[in-house]
Amino acid sequence: MKVMLKAALAAVFLAMAMAMAPAQAAAPVAKIEAMLAKPQQLCGRFDQSKQLAGMKKPLASNGRFCVVAGKGVLWRTLQPFPNTLRLTRDEIVHFQGERVAMRLDAKTEPVVKMINSVLFSLLAGDLAQLDTLFEVDGSIEGGSWQVALKARQPALAKAIGSIRLDGGAFVKNISISEASGDRTSIVFSAIETGPGAITAQEAALF
Repeated sequence: MKVMLKAALAAVFLAMAMAMAPAQAAAPVAKIEAMLAKPQQLCGRFDQSKQLAGMKKPLASNGRFCVVAGKGVLWRTLQPFPNTLRLTRDEIVHFQGERVAMRLDAKTEPVVKMINSVLFSLLAGDLAQLDTLFEVDGSIEGGSWQVALKARQPALAKAIGSIRLDGGAFVKNISISEASGDRTSIVFSAIETGPGAITAQEAALF
């Protein structure tokens, strides 16, 4: 369950990256918002490297992701082991193939409620909620931008730590520094948008 929630947090960071800038009006973050594409559907590849505190060799994984406005996030790890997570407003679902292996309900799991609150506040651009949750700092250089996020609430800071995002029209990289000392780097590539971005198999999981 802990591994599942960690992967869910990674999916939250992705959704946050896609929606963070529109939620903030202060310069230069408002300018970053104007640089970002805002498709209804966005899919692509992710390559993730996680450096655990006390370990020399990082853990590497890769797969596909899809962010669908109004529905949620699909996070499909392909290597080293197949694993699929679907995050919606009410739950986090772990699939093995097309079979549901585990379902965490936001009504009964406090951590799931926190994750989904962050995810959908970001997707919806809920200004009041986001301002409560994060301190935001942004900068622009040419056609590229960087955003740093720092959780305000102790419980969220313990789970997430600090986050850095960078990109142009789309987010390219997310770096996460957890309070435990663990560090995660996620690189996004092969971005596709529009109705053809998501496969029929992926769409069926929503």
